[in-house]
Amino acid sequence: MDELWRDFNRKLGSLFGGGSKPQGTGNGGNGGGFQPDMKSAGIGIGLIVGVLLLIWLGTGFFIVQEGQQAVITQFGKYKSTVNAGFNWRLPYPIEKHELVFVSQIRSVDVGRDVVLKATGLKESAMLTEDENILDIKFAVQYRLSDARAFLFESKKPDEAVVQAAETAVREVLGKMKMDAALSEERDQIAPRVRALMQTILDRYKVGVEVVGINLQQGGVRPPEQVQASFDDVLKAGQERERSKNEAQAYANDVVPRAVGSASRLKEEADAYKARVVAQAQGDAQRFRSVYTEYQKAPQVTRDRMYLDTMQQIYGNVTKVLVESRQGGNMLYLPLDKVLQMNGTQAPAVDAGATATTTAPATAPAVTILNNDARSRDASRTRDRDSR
Repeated sequence: MDELWRDFNRKLGSLFGGGSKPQGTGNGGNGGGFQPDMKSAGIGIGLIVGVLLLIWLGTGFFIVQEGQQAVITQFGKYKSTVNAGFNWRLPYPIEKHELVFVSQIRSVDVGRDVVLKATGLKESAMLTEDENILDIKFAVQYRLSDARAFLFESKKPDEAVVQAAETAVREVLGKMKMDAALSEERDQIAPRVRALMQTILDRYKVGVEVVGINLQQGGVRPPEQVQASFDDVLKAGQERERSKNEAQAYANDVVPRAVGSASRLKEEADAYKARVVAQAQGDAQRFRSVYTEYQKAPQVTRDRMYLDTMQQIYGNVTKVLVESRQGGNMLYLPLDKVLQMNGTQAPAVDAGATATTTAPATAPAVTILNNDARSRDASRTRDRDSR
C-alpha cells in the first residue's frame, strides 16, 4: 500500500510539473522536497476543469417518455416545450425542465354530500329555472392540452377545473325546469356542461381539454324529502309514454288498413262510374239507332219494341196459370216448373186446397193459355192499328 501511495504521488507531481529529488542524508542538506512547476500545474488544473465542465454539460441531457411533454425554463422563465424523445438543455442552474403527463386522463368528482352551514343544503344542490332544488353528482374527465398554460397560467389548475364544472352545471340547470331536467332533457345536461366548461377553461387559459362528463348513478335527483313523490310522478310519466307508444302502434296498424280500404272503395267507385257512364252512353247510342229505325218504319219498330219488352218482363218472373170453371174448382198450373220438368213428370195441381186435378187436365189448360194469348195479341195488334 505504501508503494502504491508513493507511485500515485509521483504521478500527481509529474502532472503538476514537479519532480521528486533524492533526499540528503547529511545535516547540511536541504532535505529535498516537492518543487511544483507552475506551467504544468496550470495545464493540470485546466484538464480537471475541462472534465468537470463536460460532466456539468452532460447533466443537461434528459429523456421525455411517450405521452409526456417537457417544459424548459431559463432562469425561471418559460423558454420552450419539447415532446417525447432524447433532448438537451443548458444545465442547472441556467435552465431546468419539468415533465408533464399530457395523455393521461384525469378525473375529478363534482357534487359532494357535504352540508353547508350557511344554507343547510348539500354542495350538490342546484337551483332550477322554476325555483326548485335538484341534487346532481357527476365526474369530469379531462387531460392537458397545453403544458405551458397548465404550469404557468393557473396557480391551482385542478381546483380551477372543479370551479369551472360547478359554474357550468349551475348555469345549465338554472336554464332548465325541474321536470325537464329529470325526464326529457336529462340526457342534454352532460353535453351542455362539457361545452360550457370548455369555454370557461379556454377563456382562463388553463390548458385543459374536457374529455367527458359522466353523471353518476342517481346523478340528477330531487331532494330526499320529496323523493317518494317524485318517484310517483316519474312512474306516471313512464306509464304515459307506454300508453302513447301503444296508441301509436295501434294507429300504425289501423291507418294503413283504412287507407287501403279507402283506396279500394275509391277504385270500386271509379269502376262503377265508368260502367254506368259506359252503359248510359250505350243506351243513348242504342236509342238513337232505334229512333233512326223508327223514323223509317214506325209500326214495325213499335211491335218489335213491345215484343222485346214483354219477353224481358216474362222471362224474369214466375208464370202461373189460373183457370176457373163453373164447378167452383180453381186450376193452379206453375208453368216454370212444367218447363223445368220437360214433361218427364206430371205436375201436381192444387185445386183451391179442396180439389186435385190429374195429369190429363194439363193439355186443355195449356191449349186455353195459348188461345188466350193469341186472342190478346190479336186484340192488341188491332188496337195499335186503329190508333
